[in-house]
Amino acid sequence: MRDYSLRLLNAPVDVSGDFLKMENEYFLAWNAASFDPETGAGELVWKRHRRAVRNGFGIMNTPFAETEGWEFPPGEYPTDYTLPFSVEYVTPRTVRVRVAVRTGPLPEEESLMLLEEAAAEPGREDVWETGGDGDETVYRLEGGTVTVRRDPWRIEFRDPRGRLLTGTQHVSDTFALMNSDPLPFSFVRRAEDHRRRLAAVFSLAPGERIYGAGESFTRLDKRGQKVVLWATDTLSVQTGEMYKPIPFFMSSRGYGMFVHTSAPATFDFGYSYDAANIITLGDEHLDLYFFFGGPKEILAEYTALTGRAPVPPLWSFGLWMSRLTYWSEIEGREVARRFREEEVPCDVIHYDTGWFETEWRCDYRFSTERFADVPRFLSELRREGFRVSVWQQPYFNPNNPLYREAMTKGYAVLDADGALPGEDVIVDMSNPDAVKWYQDLLAGVLKLGVSAIKADFGEAAPLTGVYASGKSGFFEHNLYPLRYNRAVMEVTREITGDSIIWARSAWAGSQRCPVHWGGDAENTGSAMLATLRAGLSLGLCGFTFWSHDIGGFVRESPRELYRRWMPFGMLASHSRCHGLPPKEPWAYDEEFTADFRRAAELKYRLMPYIYAQSVVSARTGLPMLRALFLEYPDDPGSWTVEDQYLLGSDLMVAPLFEETDERAVWLPPGFWHDYQTGRTYPGGRFHTIRAGEIPVVLLVRDGAAIPHIGLAQSTAFMDWSRIELRVFAEEAETASALFALPEDNALHTLFLEREGWAFQLAEDPLGGKVMWEISVAGE
Repeated sequence: MRDYSLRLLNAPVDVSGDFLKMENEYFLAWNAASFDPETGAGELVWKRHRRAVRNGFGIMNTPFAETEGWEFPPGEYPTDYTLPFSVEYVTPRTVRVRVAVRTGPLPEEESLMLLEEAAAEPGREDVWETGGDGDETVYRLEGGTVTVRRDPWRIEFRDPRGRLLTGTQHVSDTFALMNSDPLPFSFVRRAEDHRRRLAAVFSLAPGERIYGAGESFTRLDKRGQKVVLWATDTLSVQTGEMYKPIPFFMSSRGYGMFVHTSAPATFDFGYSYDAANIITLGDEHLDLYFFFGGPKEILAEYTALTGRAPVPPLWSFGLWMSRLTYWSEIEGREVARRFREEEVPCDVIHYDTGWFETEWRCDYRFSTERFADVPRFLSELRREGFRVSVWQQPYFNPNNPLYREAMTKGYAVLDADGALPGEDVIVDMSNPDAVKWYQDLLAGVLKLGVSAIKADFGEAAPLTGVYASGKSGFFEHNLYPLRYNRAVMEVTREITGDSIIWARSAWAGSQRCPVHWGGDAENTGSAMLATLRAGLSLGLCGFTFWSHDIGGFVRESPRELYRRWMPFGMLASHSRCHGLPPKEPWAYDEEFTADFRRAAELKYRLMPYIYAQSVVSARTGLPMLRALFLEYPDDPGSWTVEDQYLLGSDLMVAPLFEETDERAVWLPPGFWHDYQTGRTYPGGRFHTIRAGEIPVVLLVRDGAAIPHIGLAQSTAFMDWSRIELRVFAEEAETASALFALPEDNALHTLFLEREGWAFQLAEDPLGGKVMWEISVAGE
């Protein structure tokens, strides 16, 4: 973990350190001076404290001690504060809690993170029942109850059975000896600038597990971890830093929280004190959405607020082939030719940093020396079933002609002195004129026939910058990825009609702009596993679509690692090979090419399954790459697994992270069928399972009918009028499948009934538009 006291350019900001400084003044949430149960509005008293050095048995600690004010002139400043808070109904499963630590009304601002319709003021609903006595108010919803206690001030959340899920922590809740741990619900007034930092502190129960907080590479269960939410170029996938921090998490106890802010935040999930969830914010007010329910219900509520992904175009689900970097039209044509010659399915050829005249100098112009006729080149590739995507970034170095243009037109982020905060121009994405200028640059490329833009970087919006929004980098840094993702998405959709980008950075709401990939992975088994953990974690934050660099990025992929990574990469919503060359399979050997081909063919045959699952996942806010407990929340074992995943609802994938041909696999209750060997396993236990010809363990849920399509070398050449339904059934008398035609995305559920050893379609919802071939796996 980086030393956050070392202030390097764009280093992460950990605001939790402000709550350890002796010179700061501390104000502890004490009691409600007033509260109106009808409106949910009240005022909260904050008592002034300081950290006092205390000696006991040779040990020094710093508990809180109540103190008086010492401002001058006397009487002109409050000793304690009385500030507003509110508890609001949003939906039968969502409650909004707002707490201010600055004098004035609770702020009402437009938010890029929230959908416009979700941000509208909710009306009071009949389900928002009120009860309680003079000292407390109890609100009853479908999802549970919210209790507001006046003295001492507490807010408690309970499930419908009355079990405490979590509640705010008052200083009187302290049980530790001779100190004030855990930190109580409080705020500090910083001695250095009188800015305020807020600590929203909630209880954690024994055995409680926490998931989410973004694309985190560390252990999937965040209990016991400290997570700094600051978008960072991690240069790795094995640190605690993140390209895509998201201020949202869910608990195994049946609740989730979204901290609606773009300010730096640190989530301390029992790291400092095991029984306390300490959320420290750079924001001067807490805007917290609390969700009741199981994992799927929580994600549905959260994504109803912040948005869900549209379904990207069919071609994007095929293989993307890339390296750092292809350089010329000739090289692209040769790669395309070789793919077809080797009969390895592929849909996209990506040009990374080398399509400009000078590598990395992003001027949005193809090199005239290496590309003779770009529109013709792209058109001819498309006829062969290939799309082309290109790399770019919103930073311009001093030798780039766009550097001076952006400076002259006022489109660069500057600091308070009117100077660049660093060496490069960074486009101010909060400036509508700058966004229009930037989008016009992208439009020129897209109009040539390019199908997708790689939105690389986006994590370096300067902290010291002053933005057109009127905010500093303190609030704009984390918001920059969302502004950036949206700018690229909008212009791509306008020019091509497709909802697709290829982005590395993100913040809450970025899931509306698919697809995101997992950053610069090392070429090791440990990085492969960390990549999976990150994808699962991001999926638990409402990101339906996700990818990663198959084989690792940093160095040449070791042959055996690349071979094992390939099926993991293909069994995801989106699949891209990228990194230092060579990445093309034929650069290794014929045997490796055959293994690579089999993994690619597997995905292409499964395309009807992947596409239909994508349609339903996008509609519901679920990830395609799923932690097991999303589908099996009542199975305790599924909450512990971080090295397997479900692809959609019916396929279980267990990659091989070491040089072995078998591994232990946890199977949730029910029967599971090995896709490659046909063997059936009972669930509710671990099994040691050997991989098949494709080096991965792939299993199918009993009772699933998996739709397959005839093999094609590109999604452009697939015949959707003929579909095989392959039924996997041990004891099931019925089976089901989801199906959607890419032409309209209409989702259909297919029901099949057993007739002897065979299965028949109960009804054809497509009315003969598709010819169904039904087979039973293992026969």
